[in-house]
Amino acid sequence: MRALLPTWPEWKPAVRAPGADLLAGLIVALVALPLALGFGISSGLGAAAGLATAVIAGALAAVFGGSRFQVSGPTGAMTVVLVPIVHEHGASGVLTVGLMAGILLVVLAVAGVGRAVRYMPAPVIEGFTAGIAVVIALQQFPAALGIADAEGDKVWQSALDAVRRFAVEPSLATPATALVVAIVILIGGRYLPKLPFALVAVAIATVITGVFDLDLSSIGSIPSGLPAPSLGFVHLNQLGSLLAPALAVAALAALESLLSATAADSMCVGTRHNPDRELFGQGLANIAAPLFGGVPATGAIARTAVNVRSGGRTRLAALTHAVILAGIVYFGTSLVAEIPLAALAGVLLATTVRMVETASLTAIARASRGDAIIMVVTFLVTVALDLVTAVAVGVGFAIVLALRAVAREARLEQVPLDDTDHLAEEYDLLHDHIVAYRIEGPLFFAAAHRFLLELAEVTDVKVVILRMSKITALDTTGALVLKDALGKLEHRHITVLLSGLRLDHRRRLSAIGALPGGGADALFPNTREAIDHARRFVPVSHPKFLAHHAAAGADRHEPTASDAENSEALIR
Repeated sequence: MRALLPTWPEWKPAVRAPGADLLAGLIVALVALPLALGFGISSGLGAAAGLATAVIAGALAAVFGGSRFQVSGPTGAMTVVLVPIVHEHGASGVLTVGLMAGILLVVLAVAGVGRAVRYMPAPVIEGFTAGIAVVIALQQFPAALGIADAEGDKVWQSALDAVRRFAVEPSLATPATALVVAIVILIGGRYLPKLPFALVAVAIATVITGVFDLDLSSIGSIPSGLPAPSLGFVHLNQLGSLLAPALAVAALAALESLLSATAADSMCVGTRHNPDRELFGQGLANIAAPLFGGVPATGAIARTAVNVRSGGRTRLAALTHAVILAGIVYFGTSLVAEIPLAALAGVLLATTVRMVETASLTAIARASRGDAIIMVVTFLVTVALDLVTAVAVGVGFAIVLALRAVAREARLEQVPLDDTDHLAEEYDLLHDHIVAYRIEGPLFFAAAHRFLLELAEVTDVKVVILRMSKITALDTTGALVLKDALGKLEHRHITVLLSGLRLDHRRRLSAIGALPGGGADALFPNTREAIDHARRFVPVSHPKFLAHHAAAGADRHEPTASDAENSEALIR
């Protein structure tokens, strides 16, 4: 627990030279304000919920989180998950889910699960990021078109309903406002990325709307100040139905926060976040935010990137951003209430465009067909169903394709014989009656059955030598399949010898009775000794060899000085 708590040394630079962090915090707050309002409205709990989340979660995550650059608050990805929860369980269900998710995140942090995010496949991340961007864009269609009550269980359904109803009674003022705001943000952000064009565009749109008295829907009244801690949660008997949504929210909060922290590390030299502490900070933030009516929060990559580009150096920048937003909540709600919803829709539409990295998508699509399939499937499931299902499906596809690729690395190859250095009878013996196979790569469940089919095709031999030193992994399924293969060979009176068997693999094979029938006498530390043993064994037991040497008047062949050279050639 001590490693998860804040320390004084990490705050010393902020106390000594706070100027850069205070300025960065101001810039981030100006960028975060319209985003907090927009995502709060998109989640279904309203603009006040978005502001409360940005203030409470932003402050706690800044102090207790694992990254000194991370800026937390409501995000688009989280709203995608929250919308169906609002429809099914209402606002109290969202608050309860956020509290449960926060507790789960703290548990994950204490358990040290934060490092697991590094195993998330890149095609899955890019696929659901692009899917989230499309879903957020579809969420803005009703507000951007001026349709207040679009219908549909899925986001794409309500977007289609909004387009259909707009086509019946079109009004250009609302979509024009959203489009102009989005264009100003995208163009201005490209050439002057440090300026808060989102806030500038929203302010101009609000002024124009008021001056010309345009009939555009505004945010509406927002309570001044943060609400007192409240227990507006569901009854205890309803918690069971919210467990699955809470797991989904916790998984998304962990994934998005850790990915954002990783991205922040890549933007700065010599920095590295603590993944478990980051989960701990996000957990505390999500426990506290619902008490003040806030929605679940995560680390926000867009605001974190602004923090880094604006010169933020310590946690003071993110904390300053939360304090400034708190001041706006207490003293500027009357102005915020006049912001047109269409302007916020334009802000979020611009955000979705920035979320999609076309270069990354193109690179992954060109890398391999399998990665392209994973990315496309994750994207489609995100848009059609939900984010959690998309991640599960994408990871499932990635695991299957990875196992398929690893299984192909497992090879069973017959060791070639070089007959130039062998006497005629020795070559006849080795070529016709002793076969050596090299097993390379992992012998596990995905490759084991193909191995069995290949080994079962061995014919017209008396001794099979399996060289096991190149096996990189052996699971129980692979051991059982090997046992089955050895049984089939021994049933055909073929002796099996193993060479180079690792100690841990030997224990696994011994535990399930998968060692050859000869037991320890069939195991050899290297292939040379296995070959020498086979040369002695075959002449006294194989009828064809006995007949061959009887006709030649030869006695039983004894190993000669050239046997070592021949064995070395066979090993090569």
